[in-house]
Amino acid sequence: MGTLSIHFTAEDVARTRISRRPDPLWEIVCSLHRLQTKRGYTAYEGWHRQARQDLGRAGMNDLLRGTLLPISPLGRYFPDFLTPGDITGLDQGIDAVQHTEAVRVKEEIRLIPDPAGADVFLDDLAAGRTEAMHSLGDALRKYFEVAVAPYWTEISGVVADDRALRGTMMLDSGAGHLLDDLGPRCEWKAPILSIHGYPMDRHMHLGGRGLLLVPSYFCWQDPIALANPELPPMLVYPALRQRPAAAVGAPDGGRRLGPLIGGTRLAVLRAVVAAATTGEIARRVGISPATASHHATVLREAGLITSQRHANLVLHQITAIGRALLEN
Repeated sequence: MGTLSIHFTAEDVARTRISRRPDPLWEIVCSLHRLQTKRGYTAYEGWHRQARQDLGRAGMNDLLRGTLLPISPLGRYFPDFLTPGDITGLDQGIDAVQHTEAVRVKEEIRLIPDPAGADVFLDDLAAGRTEAMHSLGDALRKYFEVAVAPYWTEISGVVADDRALRGTMMLDSGAGHLLDDLGPRCEWKAPILSIHGYPMDRHMHLGGRGLLLVPSYFCWQDPIALANPELPPMLVYPALRQRPAAAVGAPDGGRRLGPLIGGTRLAVLRAVVAAATTGEIARRVGISPATASHHATVLREAGLITSQRHANLVLHQITAIGRALLEN
């Protein structure tokens, strides 16, 4: 394993931005990665079970084995043309994939290490055969409809809240803190962002182009960059999600607190352990934003959380007293 070192200039820091919406092609690729490993299984356990069942019912297992998994291997190179950039939706993304220049497709397909079980299909892609590109587009669309689209509301909510939270980080602490918090193995020491545990040692010089940060629901722990340094720089990173109860302490942390403050209010308190907006609390707990705001007000007045307003955004964070109560 190596380190990806991203070199920033002052102009790059100023031009760094966060994608406005989830990228459907990146969610496809990252969710395909989730199917290839047990790492992070607990965080996606419900999706794993349901997606595998749905893919099987849709008769897509052969399509997965023969097309999608070989072209997007986990932990190794996969073609950059699968994730064409800052797109507005699935149709635009698949259209961009299918209209990739044949020379580029050939070059990137040849970089896939030891493609198992899909030699003929990948050879057809590399040869620029139109039918193969159409088949790839159809496979991406079918997979999205079965394994990603049913979760799009949740995906969009998590990405929107991540964007709001990181916007607050930048306002409060500057871009450096934002870049230092993109994953557990990320380290910002100006002017270099280091991502440890990358598949190889690599230096990426932005050269004044800035960096597009793309929060992803299915990206797990380690950010991913495009392999070709000539392409517009982007870094896909794991969007902040609710921590499991075990992260608060014992799995049943706060059990004795429930009868005192009520089950819903306890759930709201747990929801802000990693900081949360009012909208994120509502989604995590399954209540309306108005109800989430009411419970947050009560908890704030009790000294268990703090709330900070930034324009239309209210960010809630647990206090030391609130955390202590949850851990006992």
